[in-house]
Amino acid sequence: GVYLQAESEVAASNMVLGGGATGERVMTSSSSPGISLMSETISYIAGQELPVVIVNVVRAGPGLGGILPSQSDYNQATCGLGHGDFNLIVFAPASLQETVNMVQKAFDLAQIYRIPVMVLCDGVIGQIMEAVEIPEGHSKNLSKPEEWACGYMRERGGKRVILRSLFLDPEELEAHNRKLEAKWHEIESKETSCEKYLTEDADVVISAFGTVARIARSAVDSLRSEGYKVGLIRPLLVSPFPYKDFENLVPTCKHILDVEMNWGQMLRDVNRGVKYKLPVSFYGRSGGMCPGVAEIEEECRKIFAELS
Repeated sequence: GVYLQAESEVAASNMVLGGGATGERVMTSSSSPGISLMSETISYIAGQELPVVIVNVVRAGPGLGGILPSQSDYNQATCGLGHGDFNLIVFAPASLQETVNMVQKAFDLAQIYRIPVMVLCDGVIGQIMEAVEIPEGHSKNLSKPEEWACGYMRERGGKRVILRSLFLDPEELEAHNRKLEAKWHEIESKETSCEKYLTEDADVVISAFGTVARIARSAVDSLRSEGYKVGLIRPLLVSPFPYKDFENLVPTCKHILDVEMNWGQMLRDVNRGVKYKLPVSFYGRSGGMCPGVAEIEEECRKIFAELS
């Protein structure tokens, strides 16, 4: 492989656009403000249906903020990472091992669906050290670049390919957008992923993603040792969001506590998942502050006091 230090995020994003157009496995990474600089090109990448992986190690904001951990880019990653009608797949790892595994999976899904894929990390993952095992191999169900990518005229018998996101005819652009939307519905039906921990008999379920879910799991274990029926639900992909897994909590769960390193950006998806049939409360920290195990435990105890 080739590693290249670009002069800016704008340059880096356009480099991976060009690399993705050849069908090669390409990725770039940055942190929060840098991802914002890439957003125009990411929209072009989505419009041209190019397989590109983007890693965002989220830092506290808004503005320049600081380099401490945050999850404040959730809305940007899942709802607004560029202009126009498009979506992208977003992984949310909670450890370095998961980050390694998810980056590999991100490359596979990017090529299978010809879509930009983001791995949404945070400053915790960006600054810790853990032992990892590098997985071998990759999916065999990948797209064939000789069928669509630039540079394969000989393999295509001289047929040219033009990869573009410019459509001056509105009917042609609408047809293209319908194609992108149909692809996204296929991804929604096949690629959602969620981890449930001790939710079967839980009266209170904590919802969290990324490293906060790792902290919340410790809180669940501690509360269980005290006799509290607490569980954890964690989206491994926050886009597409595992709405069905949240809906399945409705018959048995009495309350959901959403915990994040922001001011509640995943709340909308949690409420949509349970179809507003369960009370959902929120606890969060911002500005680079991480919620602690004791803080989460205290919030859960307050909920149990209200339920009793």
